[in-house]
Amino acid sequence: MLDLDRKVFGSITTKEIIGADPPALPDTKENFEKELATLLVELESAPKINLEKLLEEQKIAENHINSRPGAMALAQDKIQLFNVYNEKYIKSINEKL
Repeated sequence: MLDLDRKVFGSITTKEIIGADPPALPDTKENFEKELATLLVELESAPKINLEKLLEEQKIAENHINSRPGAMALAQDKIQLFNVYNEKYIKSINEKL
C-alpha cells in the first residue's frame, strides 16, 4: 500500500500525483515548476553530505511513485510529469556533487 501523504517532491505528496485532483495540466505542472525552483535554490547552500542524502531520498521517492506503473486507474500523465521533474532534480543534485 502506498503512503498517500508521503512528500515525494518538495511539498508535493503521493496523493497529488496518483489522484485525480489536481489535474495534470496546468495545475500539477505548475506545482512541479514551483517546487523545482524552490528545491534548486535550496541546493545552492546544501553541504555535500545533505546532497547525498537528498539524492538517496529522491531515488526512494521515484521507486515509491513508480511501484505501480501499470495501474490504469492511476493518473499516468501526472506520474510522467513527476518522472520528468524528478530527473531534472536528480541531475541537478548530481551536478552539485
